[in-house]
Amino acid sequence: MTPKVICYGEILWDVFPTHTVIGGAPLNVALRIQSFGIPTAVISRLGKDDLGNKALAFIVKRQLNADLIQFDENLETGYVKVILDDSGAASYEIHKPVAWDMIQLTNDNKNAVSAADVFVFGSLACRSEISKKTLLQLLHLSNHAVFDVNLRPPDYDLSFIVEVISQSHTIKLNDDELDEIADFLGFQDQTMETQIQLLAQQTQTTTICVTKGGAGALLFFKGKFYNNNGYQVTVEDTVGAGDSFLAALIFKLFIKALKPQESLDFACQVGALVASKKGATTQLTEEDFKKLIS
Repeated sequence: MTPKVICYGEILWDVFPTHTVIGGAPLNVALRIQSFGIPTAVISRLGKDDLGNKALAFIVKRQLNADLIQFDENLETGYVKVILDDSGAASYEIHKPVAWDMIQLTNDNKNAVSAADVFVFGSLACRSEISKKTLLQLLHLSNHAVFDVNLRPPDYDLSFIVEVISQSHTIKLNDDELDEIADFLGFQDQTMETQIQLLAQQTQTTTICVTKGGAGALLFFKGKFYNNNGYQVTVEDTVGAGDSFLAALIFKLFIKALKPQESLDFACQVGALVASKKGATTQLTEEDFKKLIS
């Protein structure tokens, strides 16, 4: 079945103090969208090593389209050291160079992006010239580009980030990332709503969503604001919560074309539930949603 959503970028292993789990924002988003019954694929690159073999086996087991995943003869599969603080918030040490730094442009991935409804990517995949060049060429072929702004120091350049925002249809970022970009553009001393409006005007972006951790999220869509104040959960870890939030928002707002407030509320519910569980790709049940909103 032809994928409706294509996610581009890193597939990697999150190495926690006590365990190792597969991750990477593009894979997390793809798996969550796939769980909603939407055909999804990932464009990425793995090493020809044990972690690469395990990653491919996991993807195939989860029935995610693996046709656009490449393999590198020389570089190893990506991995990240994850450090959790007392509140469960994560910080990351991202190893490089790895296989996903060398994603190649192919006719297959060009055709897939051209045919898909939504193309999702993040800033981390732009840290190398090869993967960045491939991304920019695919971006021009996309029907609806969703830019997940993951600022991971030192692997980004704000001038380039703003340039890519200007080429995208939808932007998702957190409140700290919005502050950093607003500071770079010279309008940091403003309310969040004003910062979003100024960013939209300067980059001609029609949809901007800002997540605020446990305080929910703010969505700017077609000139109007929509707000959700979040849901109270006991946080297990926050890894992948933002990715699942984005997947849920894409599913409701752009695939199902539901109302913005309904879409935002659902995305916040999904993000909260993932934060309450261990692992970025945990399964969610109807009972989970009922307990959350009861």
